[in-house]
Amino acid sequence: MSEHNRRTFLKTGAAVSAAGALSFVPTFAHAGGANGTLKVGLIGCGGRGTGAARQALLADPDVKLWAVGDAFRDQTKNTLTQLRQMPNIAGKIDVPGERQFVGFDAYRDVIASGVDVVLLCTSPHFRPMHLEAALRAGKHVFCEKPMAVDAPGVRRVAALQQVARERRLSVVAGFCWRYFEPMRETVRRIHDGAIGDISALHTNYLTGALWHKERQPGWSDMEWQMRNWPYFTWLSGDYNVEQHCHSLDKMMWVMRNTPPIRAYGVGGRQTRTEPMFGHIFDHMAVVYEFANNVRCFAFCRQQAGTHGETTDHIIGTRGRANLLGVNQQDRNWPPYSITGENAWRMPAAQVNRATEMYQSEHNELFASIRSGNPINDIDWMSKSTMLAILGRMVCYTGQMLSWEQALNSTESLDPPAGYRWDRAPAIPATARPGVTRFA
Repeated sequence: MSEHNRRTFLKTGAAVSAAGALSFVPTFAHAGGANGTLKVGLIGCGGRGTGAARQALLADPDVKLWAVGDAFRDQTKNTLTQLRQMPNIAGKIDVPGERQFVGFDAYRDVIASGVDVVLLCTSPHFRPMHLEAALRAGKHVFCEKPMAVDAPGVRRVAALQQVARERRLSVVAGFCWRYFEPMRETVRRIHDGAIGDISALHTNYLTGALWHKERQPGWSDMEWQMRNWPYFTWLSGDYNVEQHCHSLDKMMWVMRNTPPIRAYGVGGRQTRTEPMFGHIFDHMAVVYEFANNVRCFAFCRQQAGTHGETTDHIIGTRGRANLLGVNQQDRNWPPYSITGENAWRMPAAQVNRATEMYQSEHNELFASIRSGNPINDIDWMSKSTMLAILGRMVCYTGQMLSWEQALNSTESLDPPAGYRWDRAPAIPATARPGVTRFA
């Protein structure tokens, strides 16, 4: 990445946000226009895709599901069956057989089917190519997290910021906490100085085991990997990227989307060691070093039978903020609260009345399309994704790496033979810190 592009990646967020605030009357290519029916295309028909489709159909009174696509036909059928059983949206589904697309190229067919809005909900590996195809075709996008699995993918996504801006297209990220008003209010207060200068950040994402699909007769190696995508780095980025990215995004948000200087970490594979679990780690701990000696301590784990906790604590010179979660030691320190000189707590009733965050992000996406004031999340969603990838890199290699090193990495996780059902990527050996090399 050139110095010019690097600076653009780090600094254009404010300019894009300002441009997005301008009011204008956009030109729509679709028949419905800003005041007509918005046609939605779903790419990726798993559980998250089904949920996103439901939320999109609830977000606007004049919207319909127009096309769906997935690598597997049973996935498209399952999604449509579930959605058609939901009375409040069943009438908004208009997806005949000819607009149900299957295979690695299904995304192209969905985009070309006449849709106005695309929901990108496949496994993370495919996000950069799908996002680029959708934006260059002039579609508004809901883009699930994370946005890439490697640095080349992040750079590809970041470069699309200008495309979306020039074409006045909305891109809403699936980092849903940024669309939850109680979290927004807490972060606003932090940014307004309620806890003083930030000294340290601590985030935990400690969970149990994940789902796994038993291999069925007739499955090729590629199908087996695709159906068990969380366990293969080329598809998921490892779980620090696929899951813990939610917590890391909150940390990046608190730090005003300014990346760290460097990071180091530890991690490994202790309990999830069978071949059916691919080659990813099951625990990681990373220290991100920001400017002014601010450190973020980030811990994540996916191990059955272990202590579970999802918490976010921000420590400042004048107080502390609790963004999320309550553990046994913090029973009197609820989420969305601040202790210290400017003590504050969002009332539980107000939290309960807040729009559910998954719904909120779609509400705001469709409102932005109707108003002609596009939302462009590409700058910060790229940085949050890269933060998670940096964490994986330092844990896999055991090295301290700078943000610049990681961002300019040449390591591509693309399948060498491309996307073929008869050619699966070789499963690499599990990373060994101190042996695995940074590329």
